[in-house]
Amino acid sequence: MNDRSGNQKENYNRTIYGCFIANGVQATVNNFVPLLFLTFQSSYGIPLSKITMLVTINFGLQLIIDFLAMGFVDKIGYRKSMLAAHVAAAAGLVSLTILPELFADPFIGLLLAVMIYAVGGGLLEVLVSPTVEACPTNNKEKAMSLLHSFYCWGHVGVVIISTLFFNLAGIANWKLMAMIWALLPVFNIFLLAKAPFASLIQEDVTQLSGKELLRQKIFWVFIVMMVCAGASEQSVSQWASAFAEKGLGVSKAIGDLAGPMAFAVLMGTARAIYGRFGDKINLERFMIFSAVLCIASYLGIALIPVPFLGLVSCGVAGFSVGIMWPGTFSKAAASIRGGGTAMFAFMALAGDMGCSVGPTLVGMVSGRFDDNLRIGILAAVIFPLLLLVGIRGSKRVLLTGQRL
Repeated sequence: MNDRSGNQKENYNRTIYGCFIANGVQATVNNFVPLLFLTFQSSYGIPLSKITMLVTINFGLQLIIDFLAMGFVDKIGYRKSMLAAHVAAAAGLVSLTILPELFADPFIGLLLAVMIYAVGGGLLEVLVSPTVEACPTNNKEKAMSLLHSFYCWGHVGVVIISTLFFNLAGIANWKLMAMIWALLPVFNIFLLAKAPFASLIQEDVTQLSGKELLRQKIFWVFIVMMVCAGASEQSVSQWASAFAEKGLGVSKAIGDLAGPMAFAVLMGTARAIYGRFGDKINLERFMIFSAVLCIASYLGIALIPVPFLGLVSCGVAGFSVGIMWPGTFSKAAASIRGGGTAMFAFMALAGDMGCSVGPTLVGMVSGRFDDNLRIGILAAVIFPLLLLVGIRGSKRVLLTGQRL
């Protein structure tokens, strides 16, 4: 997997840029369909409680892929795995436009399409971070935060471009928008096909097996933190459009722009700030501040009845979760030497578990209270609370000598 040719930095820039775009692809498959939740409800007659299954299956299948990836990524190589992920992402987006019409129950078609692109999303979750971690760059924490900021910019692009398209061409033409988004992974296939991929494990470090990782206390602390990071991020992100439109009574255009877009912009801003000034910011303190801010924003969304302040709270929630995912990745990579693909796969698995559990909890609790999304989001405050405990717990475990 090594490439040590002459102009190494320039060569690996192609790899890093491809990983940035790959995070944009993942943002597309995770955040395009949620913009259509209410459209699916009205067009196909699918109840909101059933639509929740699209989120659950998406992240649930990504979770399974994360686990399986430990057994085949190192064998077939990062390049082939990365290209396969992009093929699945493109195929899934195209399938959204075809499969619902082929079944008597359109929900089955939607579910199958989601399952196809979930395979791509799950692979990208495992592959992108270690690929960048392996590239010969300085200050890995800054690089990781900047990488994950591109997930946010991809999220912003999905919301802005899709919203403009829906307003110009009409929401009835959403299938054309899905086809357009499918071009992004196709483009990145050509970019990454000839990019160099460096080895993740250094020559003087022994790669740990999955069983060896599971015996480390600090590893389990990071796993809990990743679950909470994913849940904290997606509990609001996946429901922001529906919450703004239904819970706050604003139009779909305003709901999409002020809900998920504001969330994504501020989440990307937090990651970009750390990506730019990470060498001057204490990561642990930044994560503690973010967890406390996340708790406050969730309470604002759930308890403040003023629509404008509810939208502001959605944006603040985006900023607060920005560092959680890349920060936990960075802390784990720095604390566990030789973690390799297995560690990143387990971390991605835990994150995707949180991404599934968080919005599912919001949907289930909301459904029990007459689709009241405020109550659902209030229940999700448990995730940033647990993350806060995990941040403090990781420091204690490391101080007591549970470090490799």
